[in-house]
Amino acid sequence: MGLFGKRADAPTQEAVLAALATVQEPELGGNLVARKMIKELNIDGGRVVVLIDLTTPACPFKEQLANDVRAALAQVPGVSEIEVDFTATVRSYNGIPDKARVPGVSHILAVASGKGGVGKSTVAVNLAVALAQEGANVGLLDADIYGPSAPLMTGARGKPGITQNQKIAPLEAHGIKIISVGYFVDDSQPLVWRGPMISSMLRQFLFEVDWGQLDYLIVDLPPGTGDIQLTLAQSIPLSGSVVVTTPQDVALADAIKGVEMFRKLNVPILGIVENMSYFIAPDTGKRYDIFGHGGARTASSKLGVPFLGEIPLGMPIREGGDTGQPAVTQSAKDAYADSFRDVARTLAGRISIETMVAA
Repeated sequence: MGLFGKRADAPTQEAVLAALATVQEPELGGNLVARKMIKELNIDGGRVVVLIDLTTPACPFKEQLANDVRAALAQVPGVSEIEVDFTATVRSYNGIPDKARVPGVSHILAVASGKGGVGKSTVAVNLAVALAQEGANVGLLDADIYGPSAPLMTGARGKPGITQNQKIAPLEAHGIKIISVGYFVDDSQPLVWRGPMISSMLRQFLFEVDWGQLDYLIVDLPPGTGDIQLTLAQSIPLSGSVVVTTPQDVALADAIKGVEMFRKLNVPILGIVENMSYFIAPDTGKRYDIFGHGGARTASSKLGVPFLGEIPLGMPIREGGDTGQPAVTQSAKDAYADSFRDVARTLAGRISIETMVAA
């Protein structure tokens, strides 16, 4: 007797594939067979093992897909055991053909904000680490020239070396590769650079750092709409931008400007993140909407861009940023690691959609 209550002959490959063809990809559309997402299919008697090739290791619908596959295969006569495994192949975003590609990097993502003080760097660092935790190869380029924070927030200290091929060797922490102007200047000294010097440094960090093979390179931009944003958008094929804001009107007004800037530069808007969305007092459990709540979701709807999610305000998030332990590496409830991971998975899904549209 099999797991499904009756004895039957071994299922045929045709019957199994027909069942898999009824399973839809939740985000991209189309079925798993038509999309050529069945990387391997092994049938041993009544045991069926399916290996599904996702477009990102951070797929937000992995569990749903696994359940849908099991449900479909359970209807095939003769199937008594089902195993569903996943692999991922991150397709590169080609963008505009005349822009130089960074060798080995599939996607370059700009994390931006219209104004300072909204936690943009905190979001950038935690998204990078969250994607790495999902199995992606990730780099973090700290392009916030006047306020480089990656060395502090990641805990990656020291001086980058030089590789055998005469490139800059990025530092590593929490499973990601990191480069920052903070590694090349004294922490106590202000950086007084004009636009051309900033643009030159950014190009050096993009093309003269030995990034290796990366699925995602997260670029933490300085606040505003200045030289670095223009240089980045005009020099390389950005897969898209993420705009970070807090809920209050003054921050949202600047976030909207950031969205419009990227639109004028023909950079896809992957979505808006509402940071410091609310605060739950650890002693009473009472919720406080310190900066208001829901403004980013409303702005996303008005602008016609995706809403990636909201990140609450918690003490461990700030403490982790000061000690080099990003929130997604912590177990404290009010570190809200799952909130960051949910945003990272949603972001990875948006990138897959944009890549498909641009193909």
